[in-house]
Amino acid sequence: KLPFTTSYHTRFPEYVSVAERKAKAAATAAKLAKEKTALSPVVLAGHKIADTFWGKAWCRNIESYQDYSNRLPRGRSYVRSGAVIDLRIAKGEVTALVCGSSRTPYKIKIAIAPLAPPRWEALKRRCLGKIDSLVSLIQGKLSKETLELLCDHENGIFPAPSEIEMDCSCPDWAGLCKHLAAVLYGIGARLDTDPSLFFVLRGVDQNELVSAGVVDALTEGVASEIDES
Repeated sequence: KLPFTTSYHTRFPEYVSVAERKAKAAATAAKLAKEKTALSPVVLAGHKIADTFWGKAWCRNIESYQDYSNRLPRGRSYVRSGAVIDLRIAKGEVTALVCGSSRTPYKIKIAIAPLAPPRWEALKRRCLGKIDSLVSLIQGKLSKETLELLCDHENGIFPAPSEIEMDCSCPDWAGLCKHLAAVLYGIGARLDTDPSLFFVLRGVDQNELVSAGVVDALTEGVASEIDES
């Protein structure tokens, strides 16, 4: 939480420049490196947070959550300043370290419910024959119809707010503090470099969306009527 000054019984956050945040993040990362703490920081190549389909789609999805709208701008500022000094994506979970006003970085944990099996099976069926290679899936080079299926708010592959639980060690009472918002955007940036992590996070195998994989999944356990000879 940013330090506050009091004036006329009103509390305003003390301004901290992007340059100051960058310097603090770099110093904190260097200190942890000396302590032999392995870090996986979110590093943006330019001003954009994401350039690829999956990174952009993730960011668009979180920006569609009305409950998040007030805090997301601060999160964008934080991730651009290099404040997310560590971010790791695993099945159903994201952990991160974010530099703030405290001497030590804040610890972040975001739990995301795995994609429900019935929803995943239905999505595979709707995508049957529409995705011809893993490369095209990972690069997001699919038809508009297929992309709309994957990104559909009700039946697609992205999580809804109700499927996300977040926790930050900072003293901010808000459900979504700026540190959590920074990590949400950091996930989009990380998917830019490794889109396959999105499927890891959702607990599904992306190969099952590719035509051949879908056919195998849909016919699993069904005896073939074709004579082996």
